Amino acid sequence: MIHPDTELRFISNEIGYGVVATKLIPAGTITWVHDKLDQEFSPLQLQQMEPIYQQILDTYTFRNNKGNYILCWDNGRYVNHSFNSNCLTTAYDFEIAIRNIQPGEQLTDDYGYLNIPLPFRAADEGTRRKIVYPDDLLKYYKVWDNKIKKVFGNITKQQQPLRPLLDDELWNRISRIVEGKEEMESILSNFYHSTPAESTV
Repeated sequence: MIHPDTELRFISNEIGYGVVATKLIPAGTITWVHDKLDQEFSPLQLQQMEPIYQQILDTYTFRNNKGNYILCWDNGRYVNHSFNSNCLTTAYDFEIAIRNIQPGEQLTDDYGYLNIPLPFRAADEGTRRKIVYPDDLLKYYKVWDNKIKKVFGNITKQQQPLRPLLDDELWNRISRIVEGKEEMESILSNFYHSTPAESTV
């Protein structure tokens, strides 16, 4: 589920639609949680679908560390890529804002950690990276971990509208990490080790 202080807006002909903040979303705010309405499809299920469904899933899903395709039921599926994203996923099935997101600003992810099957050239943002690769998570997880760690302590300090979607066990774990009683798990745990055969499917 995407943060409630967001809405879907048309961005441009090149980009299409995107998810935009309607209010300030402070750094450390949980911006998305994998919830019970999100659908999960195995590679076999996808292969057995008609092409029209395969195309939809190819466009709007990401892959988890099991290689399954996750389809967000709400506007979360429209969050666009940025090499300088303002949101990052964590090892705990939720994403957080890694800096303040201003009203009218898009919420963005780096698709490099979403286990994409094939590389693609993204819009030029003036960054060193120009192409998103399937193994970007292996290359940049330390950079992303550091960005997450800088704001992770804010999670228990900010208002969290999506808090009801986190069970108490996970919230307690977050609190232990914030208090320095437990190490934060690396974003690397989200990586899916695909097989060579999959790239030919």
